[in-house]
Amino acid sequence: IRVQQRWVFAVMGFLALFNAYTMRVCLSMAITEMTVPINKTEKHERVCEIETTESSDKVIASSDLYEWDESTQGIILSSFYWGYVISHIPGGLMADKFGGKYSLGLGILSTAIFTLLTPLAVDAGGSTALIVLRVLMGLGEGTTFPALNAMLAQWTPPEERSKIGSLVFAGAQLGNVFTSTISGLILHYSPIGWPAVFYVFGAIGVLWFIVWTAICYNNPSEHPFISEAEKKFLHERMSEHTHAKPPPAPWRSVFTSVPVWALIMAQIGHDWGFFTMVTDLPKYMSSVLGFSIKSNGYLSSLPYLCMWFFSIFSSCIADWVITAGYMSTTSVRKIGTTIASIGPAIFIVGASYAGCDKYTVVAMFTIGMTLMGAFYPGMKVNALDLSPNYSGSLMAIVNGMGALTGIITPIIVGELAPDSTNEQWRLVFWIVFGVFVVTNLIFVMYASGEVQPWNDPEFVLNQRARRKGVEAGMEKERYSAC
Repeated sequence: IRVQQRWVFAVMGFLALFNAYTMRVCLSMAITEMTVPINKTEKHERVCEIETTESSDKVIASSDLYEWDESTQGIILSSFYWGYVISHIPGGLMADKFGGKYSLGLGILSTAIFTLLTPLAVDAGGSTALIVLRVLMGLGEGTTFPALNAMLAQWTPPEERSKIGSLVFAGAQLGNVFTSTISGLILHYSPIGWPAVFYVFGAIGVLWFIVWTAICYNNPSEHPFISEAEKKFLHERMSEHTHAKPPPAPWRSVFTSVPVWALIMAQIGHDWGFFTMVTDLPKYMSSVLGFSIKSNGYLSSLPYLCMWFFSIFSSCIADWVITAGYMSTTSVRKIGTTIASIGPAIFIVGASYAGCDKYTVVAMFTIGMTLMGAFYPGMKVNALDLSPNYSGSLMAIVNGMGALTGIITPIIVGELAPDSTNEQWRLVFWIVFGVFVVTNLIFVMYASGEVQPWNDPEFVLNQRARRKGVEAGMEKERYSAC
């Protein structure tokens, strides 16, 4: 039985995001053990009881601790996104022109190398060196989503788009699950302390790159192992809207497209909520709820595990209702995005009113993040709907603008919750609520699941010919007037 290569790509794409997020997020866990604990000021009385059931097998690590306040930690955690935002557009252009294989692969490899160097950098230059290194990591990882989207456009037929897309993008959730759980165990048992976290995840990233370069290719026509039957199937199902070498992206049409701006707003809403949780949930579990590092690892991973299960379930339902003709692609994308916006908005705010009832808080975070899984058959695959030919560049714009929230949210947490009290965090979660609701409303009003006219190469070429004709006519009129 021959393995279908589009599913090999899907699994390796899943592992690409899995590794990208382990290396991106591991600092969020490690920083709770890298820093001297905050002394709560006396004016804040409602501090949850610190967990004292830490088992006696916890190893006393030899690693150093640093006196970084909440504001400094916020800047450190946001610095990754400074570089991440910058490399999105170049990454998308490279992926559309040359294919996503090496745009993605080399980006992950560079991130892995910088992850391995993190303990040395912190030891040599403290917080400043760590910020610089995180910016460099972001530059490498900024190519990830544009390159994956460019390859998804070449490998996923329309009727499998929700399933394959959701499988690939689910690597982000399971990367968070793995990072939170394994980091908690490493920080609990490792004799060298927090540096071990970076060594483990950096090494896994290098291993992934070796396998990726050996078995994955930009598109079916380049693949030496694909069966003729699968190549023919993919060509027949995708030739109408996907072209191997389309003309350069029609930027004017892209930036004046209402569905594109609706998608950008939905991405901003998703990333604001998701990055707040990814970056700062371990700190909330530790500083506010008082969980030990081992419990923190397990409980911080639970919401992402449930989110992954729900993303797969909702993706199967989405593909079924589209294929059976029960609902249009546009309706499915809007419903999925609404479930993934309003549900988390309600439960995340609700968690802040549960006080120090630790397991009620965890349950509400888990339910909220579970519902966020509907983003994946919702707005996450919408760029592929709008423009298969320019999906890499389109994802670069959409994901790049959404990633700006990764810069903002850790800084907001550092400024609004300097003492890490529940009351301070409640305001943070209300801001998340407002962003979710507003961005979802815009997406529901203006989004589309249909291929846009500017995806068609003939449309693009004709538009450019008309523009040149107009310019030539104007030039001729100027000469006639003279």
